[in-house]
Amino acid sequence: MKIKSADFVMSNSNVTKAPQDNIPEYAFIGRSNVGKSSLINMLMERKDLAKTSGKPGKTQLINHFKINDSWFLVDLPGYGYAQISKKKRVIFQHFIENYFKERKQLVCTFVLIDSRHDPQKIDLEFMQFLGENQIPFCIAFTKADKIGSSKINKQITSYKKKLLNYWETLPHSFLTSSSTSLGRKEVLDFIENVNTDVADDFK
Repeated sequence: MKIKSADFVMSNSNVTKAPQDNIPEYAFIGRSNVGKSSLINMLMERKDLAKTSGKPGKTQLINHFKINDSWFLVDLPGYGYAQISKKKRVIFQHFIENYFKERKQLVCTFVLIDSRHDPQKIDLEFMQFLGENQIPFCIAFTKADKIGSSKINKQITSYKKKLLNYWETLPHSFLTSSSTSLGRKEVLDFIENVNTDVADDFK
């Protein structure tokens, strides 16, 4: 897929106010500081489409970007950031949960996982939530350039073994790096293929 346009549409904390366009939608979410904004910018080949920050928890709203006038990329708040107040965490969880349960246009969620770390309970619990609510998702392992190839293969193999304790079959996964553009083609080709598969649902 070639990215011809990537335009910010709106930010909000209420799924009922999200864009009403009848086009496929892909959500990106992960623990704070997983490199979500950098990955989105890499995929779109834009430096500042999604706002990056050295301070985790920067994204605090549902952000819609229209891509090629044919699908939405949705940048969601990170979860599990300790320095956000408990009250805000509850609010985040509420409107994020509403988004996943109510957003009809959502066709796939990219759950971002830092490839340098062992499986985290909060990530596994979030994927469990998606599965229980029959929300299709795949995994994007981020920051692959930060560790050697042999170690990253070991990390991902370990993660997949852990997932098999909860899942009969593994979700589709991608190895990515915002610094080297690793995985860009694979992710965009995947989205393009899914758009084709669901085209009849959006007529």
